Amino acid sequence: MEDELKNIAPVESSETSELSEISELSELSENSQDPGASEPSAPDSRKRYPWYYVKRFDRYIIKHFLGTFFFAILLLFAIVVMFDINEKLDAVLTAPIKATVFQYFMNFLPFVLSQFSPLFTFISVIFFTSRLADRSEIIAMLSNGISFHRLTVPYIFSAAVIALGSYLLAAYIIPPANVERIAYTNKWVKNKEVIYGDNIQLQVKPGVMAYMARYDNTTRSGFRFSLEKFDGNTLKSRLTAETIKYDSVGLWTIRQYTIRNFNGMKETMTKGSVMDTLLNIDPRDFLISKNDEQTMTSPQLKEYINKQKARGVANIKNFEIEYERRIAMTAAAFILTIIGLSLSSRKVRGGIGLNIGLGLLLSFSYILFMTVTSTFAVSGYTSPRIAMWIPNFVYIIIAAVLYYRASR
Repeated sequence: MEDELKNIAPVESSETSELSEISELSELSENSQDPGASEPSAPDSRKRYPWYYVKRFDRYIIKHFLGTFFFAILLLFAIVVMFDINEKLDAVLTAPIKATVFQYFMNFLPFVLSQFSPLFTFISVIFFTSRLADRSEIIAMLSNGISFHRLTVPYIFSAAVIALGSYLLAAYIIPPANVERIAYTNKWVKNKEVIYGDNIQLQVKPGVMAYMARYDNTTRSGFRFSLEKFDGNTLKSRLTAETIKYDSVGLWTIRQYTIRNFNGMKETMTKGSVMDTLLNIDPRDFLISKNDEQTMTSPQLKEYINKQKARGVANIKNFEIEYERRIAMTAAAFILTIIGLSLSSRKVRGGIGLNIGLGLLLSFSYILFMTVTSTFAVSGYTSPRIAMWIPNFVYIIIAAVLYYRASR
């Protein structure tokens, strides 16, 4: 019986196995600092090469950080789907199941991931690091030669992975998906598409101004159209037409038109019934619907903003805010990671619940702060770039103070 008991190997818990990795690193640090320690045997390559443990330590942090992040995102998806179905129940019951699943939800969930990525980055850091601190793993690391700055490295790497992924999603992948999602909501939930405009005036190119009294996108027709060409402040020609119809990219058909050319005190007039012409105008240049900025990739947004500014179009603030928000949200992953690590690296009496509660409070305040500052740009108090970076500047200061205190 005694022989059988000796042959039974002890069973380690998951927490014990995780702590063993840190213990091995601790033993290595102690041996390397002890000049009287005997040299390791040649076959044991792990003891000969300390970088082996450094890589393993990094992998340990990165694996748990990213694993916690993606698990939190999956939980978020389940909650969002449940609440969204309840909110759009009539549309879900009316629309085809295929359209609801593939056209809406498959495109809606990446949009949610992009919007709440900073929130769940912060929560993941708080939750995972609090568990490490609660199991005294961080104490073991710090007391055996790993500095707090070195501890930060795998966190920053993980934040970089999340930041890069979030930016690629927001800038290139999600906008085409938003086209399908918004088309579904316009058809089955509530149509927010702008299909007509009144008193439309814009610059076609330098020195050429176009005007339409009304444009209806359902028929692609404009009424009481005029096109004026200037040389400096002097009017050189003026075209007027009863109707104008959009055919394809840049191609318009003008009906019942009159062209007046001015040369000093002389005027010549030409009339016609139908004329096809190329104009650098697209209906979406002046028919701006809600959330149109979410359907453009970042290069398309930049091009659209520059073109509209050149034409003197004023209502492009939402496009500028969206462009700057995508960049600012990328930096948020690093800032909130530093804050989360600094807050949760110490064991506290309240346990991980206190850290998670504080993390939720700070992350929601960041998102709320960014929403509030965006109204500054809409109101014209500041530029969209400054408005989107104000929360980052404030939280960078908070992160620097907390990191300094945690690293002491």
